Amino acid sequence: MRVLVVNAGSSSLKWQLFDGDELLRDENVQRWDPAVGFDDVIDAVEAAGDLDAVGHRVVHGGPKLREPTIIDDAVVEYLATTIDLAPLHQPPALAGIVAARAAFPEAVHVACFDTSFHETLSAAAYTYALPAEWNSRWNLRRYGFHGLSHAYAFAAGARLAQVDPNSRILTAHLGAGASLCAISSGRSVDTTMGFTPLEGLVMRTRSGDVDPGLLLWLLEHTELDVAEVYDGLEHSAGLAGLSGTSGDMREVLAGMQDGNDAARLAWAVFNHRLAGLAGQMITSMGGVDLVVFTGGVGEHQPRVRSALCDSLGFLGVTIDEARNEVAVGDAVISGANSSVAAVVVTAREDLQIVREVHAVVGAPA
Repeated sequence: MRVLVVNAGSSSLKWQLFDGDELLRDENVQRWDPAVGFDDVIDAVEAAGDLDAVGHRVVHGGPKLREPTIIDDAVVEYLATTIDLAPLHQPPALAGIVAARAAFPEAVHVACFDTSFHETLSAAAYTYALPAEWNSRWNLRRYGFHGLSHAYAFAAGARLAQVDPNSRILTAHLGAGASLCAISSGRSVDTTMGFTPLEGLVMRTRSGDVDPGLLLWLLEHTELDVAEVYDGLEHSAGLAGLSGTSGDMREVLAGMQDGNDAARLAWAVFNHRLAGLAGQMITSMGGVDLVVFTGGVGEHQPRVRSALCDSLGFLGVTIDEARNEVAVGDAVISGANSSVAAVVVTAREDLQIVREVHAVVGAPA
């Protein structure tokens, strides 16, 4: 079964072509124009043979779409109503869906959501302590994100570490956007992102958790308006806002090396929040048997991995520093005597999408 995976961004188009689990093509088109559509992709697909299905990465399924879903006109119309929930991500995803359906009308199109994996959260985990009328009227709840990455990483990490996938697994998707997920018995039981991807960890340019009273104070007592506060939280906060760099972890570490106090503070705040929220996730599942690092920072920054594992040392997490320093791709980094395994897993949302498409269409991968 041949599946095209489409991840349409605001200015780029990532696509992969699979035959079963075999990757045939992997492309990242910069400055993609939805008006041009999928001309180049069509040529590649035709050269490979018939296309059976297209899997679309969609960040938000909203309150109604809670599992991978075959796309028809009604689904497209519904997704258009969810733009306000993820205004940076939904419009390009919708543009990709429209263009791909026009290019490949005979294929089955499936929307795979980053929110789906977290549909197993309990009411205690997803409910905000707001007036119940508000929650009901406006579907206010913690949705969680990075679900495709967490779903792939926990299963791949368990295989790599030879740990029961039904055990207690903490996945750390650390990149420009970052979130943690507590996974027990193969199900998401807690996660750090909430109604929007702003909640949780300190990220590259996002603030993570902030006292809502502080935000209300800013709106009431300063010249900042709602748009300016939102822009600051989303684009000018996090590691970038604290360190004075772009927020790229490599620049923060370089700044520390150069004696930059702002970079040191950014690093300290990042790790303090990471360790604290990791503790919250571990408490939610009653312990931890495996820690999985993935995402751009999680895969490529041994110092970040070492810092978190050191913070979790009281739980029996011991890292092998030599392994950690040279880890490339999928690798075990825990020490031989560690009671909790720790691994690095390459992020593969594309493979997770392929597997979800196969599950929906009914053909085994």
